[in-house]
Amino acid sequence: MKREIKNRKPMMLDMVHHNPGEPLYDTVYTDPAVIKEMGYNGKAYFLFESPTLAITWDSVDKDIFPVGSEGRAWVEKKAAVCRQQHRACRAAGLDIYAMSDLVLFPKSLIEKYKIQDTYGNPQDPQTIKFLKAQIDETFTQFPDLDGLLIRIGETYLHDAPYHAGSINDEHNVDDTIIPLINLLREEICVKRNKKLIFRTWRSFDVDKNDYLKIDKAIELHDNLIFAVKHCEGDFHRANPFSKIIGMGRHPQLIEVQCAREYEGKGAYPNYFMNGVIEGLEEHRTIPQENLHSLREFSEKHPDLFAGCWTWTRGGGWEGPYISNELWCDINAWVLAQWTKDTERSEEDIFNTYASEKLGLTGDNIGKFRKLSLLTADAVLRGRNSTQRDMNPWWTRDQGVGWPQIIAKDSEGRIRNLKQKDESVAMWEEIVKLAEEIEWPDKSTGEFVIASSHYGLRLYKIYRVVVQLEDAEVSKDNDKLKSLIGDYDIVWASYNALTEEFPNQSTLYTQDYVLRSRHIKHAHTLINELRDQLF
Repeated sequence: MKREIKNRKPMMLDMVHHNPGEPLYDTVYTDPAVIKEMGYNGKAYFLFESPTLAITWDSVDKDIFPVGSEGRAWVEKKAAVCRQQHRACRAAGLDIYAMSDLVLFPKSLIEKYKIQDTYGNPQDPQTIKFLKAQIDETFTQFPDLDGLLIRIGETYLHDAPYHAGSINDEHNVDDTIIPLINLLREEICVKRNKKLIFRTWRSFDVDKNDYLKIDKAIELHDNLIFAVKHCEGDFHRANPFSKIIGMGRHPQLIEVQCAREYEGKGAYPNYFMNGVIEGLEEHRTIPQENLHSLREFSEKHPDLFAGCWTWTRGGGWEGPYISNELWCDINAWVLAQWTKDTERSEEDIFNTYASEKLGLTGDNIGKFRKLSLLTADAVLRGRNSTQRDMNPWWTRDQGVGWPQIIAKDSEGRIRNLKQKDESVAMWEEIVKLAEEIEWPDKSTGEFVIASSHYGLRLYKIYRVVVQLEDAEVSKDNDKLKSLIGDYDIVWASYNALTEEFPNQSTLYTQDYVLRSRHIKHAHTLINELRDQLF
């Protein structure tokens, strides 16, 4: 039996996910007035902008951040920034949320109370005591805060020098997840009438049985919402549509990335919201009884559809760093407008953006539509394949990794190679369309053309690297020699982008070694092949 909807308006939250440990992004999306105009009704502040880091802990112990200490100065400065941000949100008419890692306590508190080995346990009496105090101080010292987005899948400490974090077994349904949600529900939703948005990612987002067990164990509350990524795992193409979307009793806020951290972060054309709203190509083979799009979710389970939460910018590490936010903007704007009125077609919203925001008219709208839809198909085939023939982690951020082929049969390898050719052909058409469109705004047109060339030349690099991997596996030395020559040519062409197109986004580099030890560095391996063959 479906739960009655109490005149609930869909939430539309945005968060800028600044690179941890780096200077903050210079972006229009930190301005509440900008995202309000785009259709958002709430802002979610990033981990290191969370008031949970800006409380004094005086109610527990005045020696945690004693007056006059460096830690106290850091906390007070953080608090001043949070209050300024909250005032700006209120002035724009936005609700205010902040994402917080749990369990995250001051180092001085952990050391003084000797809880180094126990504070990650949400059932430990001291942990419970301090979590309650943390929540109380957070909402007391920051009364404008409408709620918290809680995550336990990871703990980042890059910009929290006076805090430490830990969580015991974030996948443990009975000993970690259920006790923690119940504690937070009581303290945030019941006692304070604030919202708790509990993030399922890397905790209970991929196991249907775990999700349903948690959903059943937690009592419903109008202020309690689960956040679910639209796809399983990280924001990779060819990952399955989340199987837990539409399940259970609790409302779900759907999390979507606009800058696409594994796909250029906005440096090249990548329009993604048609697939998110109407169904991605790789999800169309899902059996009909399963959901495969946000439209299906909103239509079949309107009682569970709480809205959407976007990251307009951010995700991943380092670069590329973009020079223009167009490709992030169109993704964010379309999803925000659709969430406000889910009966509208994605195409209608897209065309409104093209005409009202970009000033396009006539055939130019159709050409821009075709260009944008092609980008999703080109990215899928160039970074992976329609059948997920590659490990999606094979490359990321501003470097190029060595391909990890999942497909072991010859048919899968042939399909994967063929789709790399298809991707490049699509990018060539994208460039052609970008150059044909009559752009009312010169700078926008220049960026669309430049970023389209960026995509074409980068995906030529991806293609030749995948071809090199295949030739290496086949031990075809003649082909390897020829492909190494091609590799040098496509990199030279790609590196010429900054001279050919001013104000280009930063480029991928051959020198960048990817963070994950599981990702092999393409340029290093290719140079090893070069030394062996020449």
